Amino acid sequence: MAEQKKILAVVGATGAQGGGLVRAILADKGGPFAARALTRNPASDKARALAAAGADVVAADLDDPKSVERAFTGAYGAFCLTNFWEHFSAEKELAQAATMARAAKAAGLQHVVWSTLEDTRKWVPLGDDRMPTLQGKYKVPHFDGKGEADELFRREGVPTTFLLTAFYWDNFVSFGAGPQRMPDGRLALVFPMDEKRLPGMAVEDIGKAAYGIFKRGKELIGKTVAIAGEHLTGEQLASKMSRALGKEIGYANVPPEVYRGFPFPGADDLGNMFQFKRDFNDYFVGVRDLAFAKTLNPELQTFDQWLARHKGEIPLPE
Repeated sequence: MAEQKKILAVVGATGAQGGGLVRAILADKGGPFAARALTRNPASDKARALAAAGADVVAADLDDPKSVERAFTGAYGAFCLTNFWEHFSAEKELAQAATMARAAKAAGLQHVVWSTLEDTRKWVPLGDDRMPTLQGKYKVPHFDGKGEADELFRREGVPTTFLLTAFYWDNFVSFGAGPQRMPDGRLALVFPMDEKRLPGMAVEDIGKAAYGIFKRGKELIGKTVAIAGEHLTGEQLASKMSRALGKEIGYANVPPEVYRGFPFPGADDLGNMFQFKRDFNDYFVGVRDLAFAKTLNPELQTFDQWLARHKGEIPLPE
């Protein structure tokens, strides 16, 4: 019976990571968990689709602490995340993480999976001029705010698994990271990564990995788990995309300072992010253990598998 299942409250259930987790819970018909899908707008098409699929859809807004407390009440666990790209504010991410940590403590949750990233200031202090300081006190705001928030969950005594994610290959579809038209007319992927490897994955696989963590029970509480689907250089990404699309796509390596100057919102943040991944590549790749990720999510996709499913969605410039 569904009421005997342990409830997992999923923040951002209509988004990429949370949606992947809700679908993983619903697909595991005989599994131990039931999905409580948290969303700001239960009347949205995506929320209605989750309800139709069997999720309990509940209204919650990370900027409204009482709504989060209500949504966590009675649950066994919660998947927590923040979306920097909605507002471009690491401070707001920290405030929202604090709201979730306090709500998790108040609800007595037995397991939280917090979708986080490295605080790059541990590698590049604010006084280090290798990359500019942004928003006054961050190097990579969309990393650093999440990494700093880890301590909020620890401070509240919430039993937490810290899930370090990786570059979404879906960014090639919906985030403007796909092939660009170069001045000489060629198509190319543009990253400031030199020949270093970029850990990446299908975003839906993050939710599936989170489900794998919950299914492990207490084993991974208090631990940091880092995942990716594959570690590929810019040349390898471009070569695989060329084969999948049947078009010649190259790799254009640009300096981080050039990337930071590109005319789109957040270019400075992303330029610093790629520089961090490049300069500390041995760490960044090494910690994201592909074999371990596969134990959490046996359906973990390679880039070729992801391309086979999504190649038709990748926009190409005229």
